[in-house]
Amino acid sequence: MTTLTIALSHDQLQKLQEIATHFQVAPEDLVRVSIEELLARPEEEFQKALEYVLQKNAALYRRLA
Repeated sequence: MTTLTIALSHDQLQKLQEIATHFQVAPEDLVRVSIEELLARPEEEFQKALEYVLQKNAALYRRLA
């Protein structure tokens, strides 16, 4: 695993700590989970779009087969 260091303003750190406290997690865990979600999102959005197109054009695909 790699460690990443980021610079936050005092206000950003305070807000991060408030949100982490609200969810009863450590600020670093909140950031890690947020990054994991961000990295997974494009794949999920692509999958949803693919399913939509396949479903929308299912009849056309059957006729062409």
